[in-house]
Amino acid sequence: MDTEERLIAETTAQANRALGASGQSDMVWGHASMRDPQGRGVWMKASGWSFGEVTSDRVALVSPDGEVLGGNGPRHIEYPIHTEVMLARPDVGSVVHTHAPAAVSFASLDVPLLAISHDGVEFAEPQIPRFTRTGALISSADLGRALADARRPVRPREAAGGGWLTGPGRAEGWGATGVVIASPWRWLLAESKGLADFLSSPGPVRGLVLQATV
Repeated sequence: MDTEERLIAETTAQANRALGASGQSDMVWGHASMRDPQGRGVWMKASGWSFGEVTSDRVALVSPDGEVLGGNGPRHIEYPIHTEVMLARPDVGSVVHTHAPAAVSFASLDVPLLAISHDGVEFAEPQIPRFTRTGALISSADLGRALADARRPVRPREAAGGGWLTGPGRAEGWGATGVVIASPWRWLLAESKGLADFLSSPGPVRGLVLQATV
């Protein structure tokens, strides 16, 4: 690797480790990627490693055709999630796909995300798009293109039962991902208590007063 490649490999590795540190690991699945500055494809986590195990030596440069051009493979089978989003959206510099527990649970319910907290407002209107064409692996360019859907702005989107996909302009912009994950957690908690509709309905601001006995 030259100096530029080592830097992008290390940045990609750090991004994956950050996802692990935020509780988004699902064994060895899920991946974060960065666009190759030379236009050869994407730098992404090699398969077989959890987020927390990714180092710069466990990152691969993958072409749109799935060929490992550099770094260290093997590549993930769902590489088209990253390559097709990058091809469809030249303004996107990085892509994240995780199986965060709240995202997987919420996506399977086929219900709207309600803004029951401030961090949920951004994702409630318009609603986060759902990809419902398949619940199978996004292992082909055709499915990757369908998921990318270049007609829409890049917003976090759900796969039915499959997790989240988001594509910020650069890896340093991934802080918003934590907000996306926090929002459905709060919704799921409220819904489990029958409070989701109550807390998000129009009208005066409502709250709950909790009394702690010491």
